[in-house]
Amino acid sequence: MVSKELLMTMYRQIFLIRTFETRCIKLYRSGAIKGYFHPYLGEEAIAVGVCATLRKEDYIVSTHRGHGHCIAKGAAVDCMVAELLGKETGYCRGRGGSMHIADVATGNLGANGIVGGGIAMGVGAALGADIRGENRVTAVFFSDGATANGVFCESLNLAAIWNLPVIFVIENNEYAASTPLELSTRDCDLYKRAAAYCVTATQIDGNDVLVVYEEARKAVKQCRSGKGPVVIECKTYRHQGHHVNDPGAYMPAEKLEYFKNQHDPVDIARRYLLEKTDEATVKAVEEAVQKEMEEAVAFAEASPEPNAQDFLEEVVCKYG
Repeated sequence: MVSKELLMTMYRQIFLIRTFETRCIKLYRSGAIKGYFHPYLGEEAIAVGVCATLRKEDYIVSTHRGHGHCIAKGAAVDCMVAELLGKETGYCRGRGGSMHIADVATGNLGANGIVGGGIAMGVGAALGADIRGENRVTAVFFSDGATANGVFCESLNLAAIWNLPVIFVIENNEYAASTPLELSTRDCDLYKRAAAYCVTATQIDGNDVLVVYEEARKAVKQCRSGKGPVVIECKTYRHQGHHVNDPGAYMPAEKLEYFKNQHDPVDIARRYLLEKTDEATVKAVEEAVQKEMEEAVAFAEASPEPNAQDFLEEVVCKYG
């Protein structure tokens, strides 16, 4: 049985991720955020459900669609907005931007602009923790498209033969950029690939935060007990195109409507919370989140730009 307190925490994080992405899309369209922006809209329950089972010292490795992972692992939204705006007060002093936020203090080893690029990093982190004798679990988030990369198979094999405490979280939103999953593989049940390496694997509803939480909790328990890696395929569906400038015209309108209005992770989590508390309490949580988000934007907008001379000195110091 999940407590009211945990449900409150998870709903707050899910609503915060949704609010963050929605607000930052507006900042992007105003020109305040440069480069690409890949929203996590529609997938919030995966990051929150998995990270709710992890300790602060546990690791995560993120993706190009990684804002939700950062927030779920404990990142402060003011520093995140500052990073997206390229400000000195950002997590990476404005050097990383949307696709390369890292916060080692909360166990977040970083987002990655390369599809599948973080998978081997996560296995390496798990190996390091194992060698040092630390009881740390690593959760690696990646997309359905990344499972077609060789690094997925190689990393899964290494994690299996070395019995590493790593959870491979496949965020299957059914598209690799704009390519439908059924056009890139014969079997769309991606979790089955783990059977070739004798790795425990399952497929779940990634939009239901309690389903994700329960499955991740079992996976964490297995990893902490020294019984090796786990693959969790989370079935989901993003709410728009691959990035903000992609209109997503290839996404069937009926399916998009279903996931937005009938099977939205925010709505599902909200219903769970309302079973434990009242509407006024839930609204108070939402209002507090919206206030926090506006304060974060104000902080980021008022923050200084990075100093070009500092950047040049960093390059000379590290590589000169």
